[in-house]
Amino acid sequence: MHNLLSNLKIDINHNIYLKDPESSNLGLRIVEHSILLIDEIGFDNFTFKKLGARIGSNESSIYRYFDNKHKLLVYLTSWYWAWLEYQLVFATNNMDNPKEKLVKAINVLTRTIEADSTFAHIDEVTLNRVVINEYSKSYLTKVVDKENKEGYFAIYKRLVIRLQDMMVEVNSDYKFPHSLASTVIEGALHQHFLRNHFKSLTDCNEHTEPSDYFNHLVFNALTK
Repeated sequence: MHNLLSNLKIDINHNIYLKDPESSNLGLRIVEHSILLIDEIGFDNFTFKKLGARIGSNESSIYRYFDNKHKLLVYLTSWYWAWLEYQLVFATNNMDNPKEKLVKAINVLTRTIEADSTFAHIDEVTLNRVVINEYSKSYLTKVVDKENKEGYFAIYKRLVIRLQDMMVEVNSDYKFPHSLASTVIEGALHQHFLRNHFKSLTDCNEHTEPSDYFNHLVFNALTK
């Protein structure tokens, strides 16, 4: 899979950025170090001024790539969902059994993320922590409807639809496949957060993965 992915470029909606950060070394550094800095100090405390100091560049140079830090967060989370979509597609591409395919998909989408050396400027493990902690801030805004119409969340929605389609293959009579699919993907972030910060509120721990819970949830719903 590494050889296949190495030739791929993560395509992000061009409305999100002013200049494609993958088009220059500075852009790649902006992406790389914004992930590290947001993980370190949190999105609320993150500023372009702090990022500029981190990468040794003027704050104004970052504004040539992104209008504001909200757009940068949307870019980072969109990149993450696109990367996860590639993982899902390659992991399930040659599987014919619908139930086995769905199990694999759930495992890919809810597992603990491991390092992937395919994209040198992205630390996927750190980006995963950023998505777990900060993703909701990318859409819990007053402009979410406008940004949705402009396709800001298309990759995330496409990922949900892929999982929904696999659920329908297992049980085409199930009435709530969209709701269940979005619950799995969004819920995985929440369960990882609970496992890290509110251990008494989840059964996921060092012995039980979120994947175990979501496979139980999904197949109990689909096979009743």
